Amino acid sequence: MTTAVAAPFRFFSLQVVRTRRLGPSLVRVTFVGEDLQYFFSDGRDQSLSLFLPQPGQSEPAVPYELDDGWWQAWRELPDDVRAVMRSYTLRALRRGPDEPYEIDIDFVLHTPAGPASRWASKAAAGDRVVLLGPAIADNRAIRFRPPADTDLTLIWGDETAVPAVSAILESLPAGTRARVWLEVHDAGDIQDLTTEADAEITWLVREASDVEGSPMALDALRTAQLPPAEHPYAWIAGESGCVKQLRRHLVGERGIDRRRVTFVGYWRRGLSEEQLREQE
Repeated sequence: MTTAVAAPFRFFSLQVVRTRRLGPSLVRVTFVGEDLQYFFSDGRDQSLSLFLPQPGQSEPAVPYELDDGWWQAWRELPDDVRAVMRSYTLRALRRGPDEPYEIDIDFVLHTPAGPASRWASKAAAGDRVVLLGPAIADNRAIRFRPPADTDLTLIWGDETAVPAVSAILESLPAGTRARVWLEVHDAGDIQDLTTEADAEITWLVREASDVEGSPMALDALRTAQLPPAEHPYAWIAGESGCVKQLRRHLVGERGIDRRRVTFVGYWRRGLSEEQLREQE
């Protein structure tokens, strides 16, 4: 397929080059493609739209032109033809002078598995996908934007937000004070995260009987002794119901200015991404 530029985003034709299991519930898929020479991002929680092929297809079916009508054109494709679209976060972008450009996307392997989890669990070198991503580095799909006067950064995410939190931590400069909570389904999904910030990272592991987005997150934040700060900033992402509870706690109980709390519902319990879009 051809790609069309519609700044600040464009379609990118990619293929899998390798995969790596990060834990019982996480797999990293690395993609390459000539189009990545036009991919630009400042990282952090860069959001992407990934288009996956239907079973039996060699590549996903998406509109060829990224214009004002592409969304409707995609929606009007037959259900068994239309590419599966899912939202993900860029984990890493590598630009080597003598190597092909590569990007990493980390997938959560849900139970029961949805179409993206099933695809990721079987992904192999050569599998083709299409990505809708940034053609300029500083774009509106980056939500983590602490004000310049921030003196304490608070971060919470469930396993769907671990890639974003990992990239955010890598972007924080030395001397940044940060408190981070990450909630995962299995202790094997805990990762060693890299940061130059003065960051205290707490991993929360749900019991096997607990559902995703458990009250563990709210309990952890309510009991946390936070260092004093005049201008805190919070970023919270994951299951939308849990995210809303945490935002109410930070604003209503902690007294943080609501304008300094970024909250993103990456998913909603009991609803597919298609169902969520229908409610928008």
